[in-house]
Amino acid sequence: MKYFFISVGLFVMTLSANSQANDITTVNDKVNAQATQVLSSAKKALMHKLANLSAFKADFQQSVFAEEGQLLQQNQGMLAVSKPNLLYWHVTTPDESLIVSDGNTLWFYDPFIEQVTLYAIDNAINNTPVLLLVSPDLVIWQAYQVQQLAKNRFMITSKDENSQVKSLELIFADKALTDFVIIDATGQISRIKLLNNKPLDNNDKALFHFTPSAGVEIDDQR
Repeated sequence: MKYFFISVGLFVMTLSANSQANDITTVNDKVNAQATQVLSSAKKALMHKLANLSAFKADFQQSVFAEEGQLLQQNQGMLAVSKPNLLYWHVTTPDESLIVSDGNTLWFYDPFIEQVTLYAIDNAINNTPVLLLVSPDLVIWQAYQVQQLAKNRFMITSKDENSQVKSLELIFADKALTDFVIIDATGQISRIKLLNNKPLDNNDKALFHFTPSAGVEIDDQR
């Protein structure tokens, strides 16, 4: 499996919170209200930043490093995000790969082997702190620790020792997310720089839908 899927696959598989906001129960509302009172100042500052990231697209450059520091792979492509849980991640070079979240299903498509793997979003929501990019759910926020390293830099770590991600660092320039760094449980480091950050337009809605072409093998893991 490509390094792309090891590092960024973790990113995409948990860009989901609860796509049906109207289904939140009264019990969860009460828990959220209580959780608000115990949010740290760092979490409040980060949530304020993330509130401005409702929908955007950007080109990206990704560098993946082993724990020892050697460069494993470099990728380029395009990212698009729309709350609450829509995502498009397209690696264009050197090897094309595509990950799409349509709100219910995650599609991992590898055109080289002509295979697409499907995952249910709800089964993957607790694997990585990147979930917080699109989730205002305070119950979920309580599962993570947040450190504010500087005015525009935040480090997120899971309280779960078995988390697939050790840490996630988010870097902003004013209101825009410009960089993020993922360190996974193996020590592998993925550094992603976002370029040409822009708001989405109506034509971008099609990015969040995937239809396999004829002949593509489907591996349904839902």
